[in-house]
Amino acid sequence: MARKRPTIADVRANKGKYQYTMMRTENWEELAAAEEAGIDMCSVPPEMIKDRRFRDVAPSIFAVPGLALYSAPATTDDYMRWAFDMMNAGADAIYCAAAFDTVERMAKDNIPVIGHVGLIPHFCTWTGGFKAVGKTADSAMKVFERCKRYEEVGAFGVEIEVVPPEVTAEISRHTNLFLVSMGGGAGGDCQYLFGCDVLGTNTDHVPRHSKKYADLAKEFARIQDIRIKAFKEFVADVQSGAYPSAPYLVSAAKNEIDAFKKMMAKKS
Repeated sequence: MARKRPTIADVRANKGKYQYTMMRTENWEELAAAEEAGIDMCSVPPEMIKDRRFRDVAPSIFAVPGLALYSAPATTDDYMRWAFDMMNAGADAIYCAAAFDTVERMAKDNIPVIGHVGLIPHFCTWTGGFKAVGKTADSAMKVFERCKRYEEVGAFGVEIEVVPPEVTAEISRHTNLFLVSMGGGAGGDCQYLFGCDVLGTNTDHVPRHSKKYADLAKEFARIQDIRIKAFKEFVADVQSGAYPSAPYLVSAAKNEIDAFKKMMAKKS
């Protein structure tokens, strides 16, 4: 039986009752794997959403594209045009960590927005760099206050990143936001990881909260060794005359070849 793609109403009704799964997918193979594996939600590059193949590959996945901050000049109007573009293309919600007035403008047009609290990579200089947020009572309260501000401007949810699980659980009891937990513990409503970390293809820093379920980097290295070996054998065959040989060539009748050679001789 085919899975039904969740709606915003479904997700809200399931708060506290069901743990959603969310994966960052960067290519069609990862997206197809997420669909087949039963992943509920995917963060995806905007260009994938706009591709007509998207819903053929992932008919039941709740899709959340995001526009990276500072990737280009982006006023509220720019964000609005982008958000409408994404929703028209088939997105179910959009990720936006821009200013609250931008989020509010989107929400007024009923665009489901997921914001960001806790460790926010683009803003982490304000909280001390790439480290946990909410480890003191005052810091935890600031995370909660940011959640409440998102509530006030009409956001649907927030990504809560690298926050102590007790803080996430307590905040969840005091907000109707959909909490997408990335290293924030099971107190959130959804557990979110990056596909590159899960698959072991990330060659940069691997976050503490990430769990590797496969080692594709090792497998890709093995496959590359196979490629190199095959190419070397091809080079050796060419140099030795072993390739090309009869099984890989077309043939013609001897009398036709003889006739052709006579024709060519007349051209000399």
